[in-house]
Amino acid sequence: MLNVLLVDDEPWVLEGLRTMIDWNKYGFQVCGEAQSGPDALRFIQEHRPELVVTDINMPVLSGIELIEQSNQLLAKPPKFVVLSGYDDFSYAQAAMRQRVAEYLLKPVDDEEIGELLVKLSRKIGDEIEAEHHQAKKELLAVSHMMNRLIQGEYGEAMEEQIKRSLKLEGNSELQCLLVWIENVFDPAEVSPLLTREFEGETGSLFQDGCGRMGFVVQSGASVSGRLQEAAIQIHRELTERLDEPVIIAVSEPKRSLRSIRELYAQTVEVVERKRCLGKSGVFFYQECIRPVNRERLLQTFKTLLETVQEGDPEGITACVKESFAWIAAGPVELEWVKTHVADMEWSVCGLIKDLNGDPAALMKAQERQLGTLGEIRDYRALQAYVERFCLQAGALLSELKLSSESNTIYQVVQYVDREFRGRLQLQDLARHFHMNATYLGQLFKKTTGKPFNEYLGDKRIEEAKRLLKRSPLKISDVALQVGYPNTDYFINKFKLKTGMLPSAYKQDAGNSPDGPMGER
Repeated sequence: MLNVLLVDDEPWVLEGLRTMIDWNKYGFQVCGEAQSGPDALRFIQEHRPELVVTDINMPVLSGIELIEQSNQLLAKPPKFVVLSGYDDFSYAQAAMRQRVAEYLLKPVDDEEIGELLVKLSRKIGDEIEAEHHQAKKELLAVSHMMNRLIQGEYGEAMEEQIKRSLKLEGNSELQCLLVWIENVFDPAEVSPLLTREFEGETGSLFQDGCGRMGFVVQSGASVSGRLQEAAIQIHRELTERLDEPVIIAVSEPKRSLRSIRELYAQTVEVVERKRCLGKSGVFFYQECIRPVNRERLLQTFKTLLETVQEGDPEGITACVKESFAWIAAGPVELEWVKTHVADMEWSVCGLIKDLNGDPAALMKAQERQLGTLGEIRDYRALQAYVERFCLQAGALLSELKLSSESNTIYQVVQYVDREFRGRLQLQDLARHFHMNATYLGQLFKKTTGKPFNEYLGDKRIEEAKRLLKRSPLKISDVALQVGYPNTDYFINKFKLKTGMLPSAYKQDAGNSPDGPMGER
């Protein structure tokens, strides 16, 4: 729909124009009304309607003066249709000199206004299409030059060409503004806003190799005070129109065309860092990029590795987020970060291999899902890569540990059953099986239902009962055989467990072929 503004100092005339004409039928919608020339001029500057229907004879600012000032202030003024009750040829001549689309007398004839709106709708549509075509050609040409400059290509001939295209002065102070939108968008959604907000300023619109829209502006006195205001207005309109997250990054000011590459790099850096944090808004390079504590960042990676070993999914996600928040807070080279991610991958794969897992299978699955680490070109992709790798590795390590622990504790119990006659200590077992002593004790009790020392004591007493019942060994020899070098200590342990002295147990066993009561 094309927008039309209705201007008349008589409210009843405005109401008649709004309600008696079927604007939608001709491809128009009434976007506003004004009862004075100054109000109309402000509305035109802010909302840029394609058509204005105005009375001529108004106080303060007449219709003719409204048209004159609009033509002077705007690079692309709207079409004007003049309505007047004064059938005066001089008015008509003045209106036509201001490039008025049509001059109509009140009261307006329905058929006449209908024919006029059909003609204007077609004419405005043709002009908009022609402008879009021309703007697209110019955007492609300028974008080609800008992308060559961004990639580091430079020369005197190219400098002169860019100066002519951007209409820049010799040693101009420049700033770059870059617009990023979450999903694929039509550049036609962005370019009119940029062009409008910086209308009258020296600069140029371009599209980079990733499809983002940028604007290099000569940041003189005329623009420096309102650059932030313009960026905020662009962000507001794009967010409302597209209903998508929008980031607008603004570089610091620098002089000379050679600085454009650096200015563009600043805006890309801001965009990538804010994308990692899921932010939306207007961000200035000077305000959001600060030096980062690399040692602190490495500590977050160390914590992340420990969390992966623990296999805690929520902890892993939180650690990844914290690590990349540090990355997003300061200028850290992507390749530097990738190097330390590769170190972490190597450490994790080593842990998996130590537990008899298959690290190659994990890395192949990661590659199928998100590609290789070397292929990553931005922080957001790197964050997704690291988070998925750590979550998958944490789950695999937990599974391998569970399997390994079950196998290890089985071996420990078998070892104790076989070697109980020797001098066994929990700490010695832990060293032998490469486990933490406290954790081994907990796992041993969970598996056997008894603490280690109780299990070992029961095992020795059971063997002592067997020897006392079926062998002629003396009490002291039995004690030594089952791991008690001290006979008195053995006697006390035996009585505590069985309620009998070893000698009494042996005597009862000798009196009965089946052994003592309860030992059948």
